[in-house]
Amino acid sequence: MKKYLPVLLCMLAFSTPALAKSYINGIETNNRPFAYVDENSGKPAGFDVESMNWIARTMGFEVKHVPVAWDAVIPTLLAQKIDMFCSGMSIAPERARLVAFSNPYWKVYNVFVVKQDSDLTVAALLSEKLKLGGQRGTSEATALVKMQKEKQLRFEVRLYDSGFLMLEDVIKGRIHAALMDSQPALDAVAEGKPIKIAGVHGEPVSFGVALRKEDTELLKIVNNGYKKLMADPFWQQLQQKYNLQPLH
Repeated sequence: MKKYLPVLLCMLAFSTPALAKSYINGIETNNRPFAYVDENSGKPAGFDVESMNWIARTMGFEVKHVPVAWDAVIPTLLAQKIDMFCSGMSIAPERARLVAFSNPYWKVYNVFVVKQDSDLTVAALLSEKLKLGGQRGTSEATALVKMQKEKQLRFEVRLYDSGFLMLEDVIKGRIHAALMDSQPALDAVAEGKPIKIAGVHGEPVSFGVALRKEDTELLKIVNNGYKKLMADPFWQQLQQKYNLQPLH
């Protein structure tokens, strides 16, 4: 029996399927339509979630989505508590100094959202003594704070832990406007919230998947996965499902 043991072990090694690699993706759970928790199933959903699920199946790895607050994304990633963050994150210079980004997969505008009956313009919002909201940890909120300090503008910036809370304060009149990505804003308008878009602020921003700089192999996998996804009919189906209109 002993002389057959090496042969048996060799056969078992070749017949046992290799375990798929598993990665943890961080998401912000109030970032419709890109990432959120489905009210019926209680499971992660959204454009970015479904995109990454498709990429995982196609590229041969498993992915688990876990909630991460915006202002904790980079520390959580660097602490290796998550492996990537795919949840509508813009590729900003201050972030790119700390983490790597995938190739851009989507573009949005930053817009000011006001109450439905408001007549405030973007020019008025930036020049008058008003209360403006931004979501803590987002690039648009960071830019708003920086602009206010550098140009000594009159508006006051209030920071929120979620876009939902920020929009609720716009509706209730606690702040005059909120600066946020255009797609979540349009999504909120489509849901029937009594808000409207006052106007665009700045140039379009690109979304990418954030990863640790040393994870070059995972970066290649994600980039190749998005390349395959964008060439597949499912990419267009996702855009239609989540009412996304690409910017050109």
